[in-house]
Amino acid sequence: MSTKATKKASVKSPCVNLCLLNDDDVCVGCYRTGKEISSWGRMSAEEQRHVLVKVSEREQASQFVS
Repeated sequence: MSTKATKKASVKSPCVNLCLLNDDDVCVGCYRTGKEISSWGRMSAEEQRHVLVKVSEREQASQFVS
């Protein structure tokens, strides 16, 4: 396995197979935007980790997390 493939494999997608975008274009399952979801496979590991930070912030700000 190449180094690039190894780095990519180390960032797990936040997808929980509950795919529904709200009015803000954010998935109610994984808290990624539609653009982030569609771009995930083409992102570098660093870009994916940056998205995961934003996902965590969105999740904490949501009404579904206490």
